Amino acid sequence: MIRVLASRWQGSVLVCGKCSKKLEGGFGDKRRTSLAKLLRAALGLKKGRKADRGVVEVKCLGVCPKNAVVVIDAAKPDRWMLVPAGADVGEIVTTLRGGDASPPSPPRVEDGLKAA
Repeated sequence: MIRVLASRWQGSVLVCGKCSKKLEGGFGDKRRTSLAKLLRAALGLKKGRKADRGVVEVKCLGVCPKNAVVVIDAAKPDRWMLVPAGADVGEIVTTLRGGDASPPSPPRVEDGLKAA
């Protein structure tokens, strides 16, 4: 029997644990704090299911950038962020909250050609 457990999460953020481990922290004032821990503090999240959002460190996302960590906002799964080591936490939080000024994803190529 499958049980359902309710949470208060309005969204979740996935952080690549393998990238974080390679950087040995890489964030915060002394660059010793992991990105997941820094995001939890910056967003003011409570622990576990009682938080408004969840920051989950996952095993590996398979991108493996140099000197950066891969982050996915589950609300926008088509846009993955590559966060360089030492990046400003304010900029990261702004991007996660929807203040990203980067151009939208390119449109998908359709099967046929349209007549001009």
